[in-house]
Amino acid sequence: MKLFFRQQGQGRPLIILHGLLGSSDNWHSLGKLFAETFSVYMVDQRNHGQSPHSDEFNYKLLTEDLEEFIGENKIEKPHIIGHSMGGKTAMNFAVKNPKAVDKLIVVDIVPKKYIVRHDRLIEGMKAISLEKTVIDSADAVNGADAVLLA
Repeated sequence: MKLFFRQQGQGRPLIILHGLLGSSDNWHSLGKLFAETFSVYMVDQRNHGQSPHSDEFNYKLLTEDLEEFIGENKIEKPHIIGHSMGGKTAMNFAVKNPKAVDKLIVVDIVPKKYIVRHDRLIEGMKAISLEKTVIDSADAVNGADAVLLA
């Protein structure tokens, strides 16, 4: 999958992978700071931001997407920062390709199985009607709250 990315700066390559429900936009401020020293690639992972969306979504595919991204952009031995979901993707990539990574920085996640906790939040977001031209914000919030408090 051809991933959308933003690139800033020059120097050693640094790839930044966002977390679940995030995008490269989340890293704009730090990316700009890091670009003073590095060639920074802020990537939108599949089903996020401006990257393509697919019904298939798992860490194996996210890792393959990262491998493809690195190859297509001819990036050699990057530093990789991964936050949350991006951290798991980065760890999977490093385990599969240990000689392809210079440094690995994993933020806000560890290599273990987590209990799924986002289902109620996602159902709450789905309960918000986006079809109305003018949304009554009180109705939208009450509908989301009803799902989250159930």
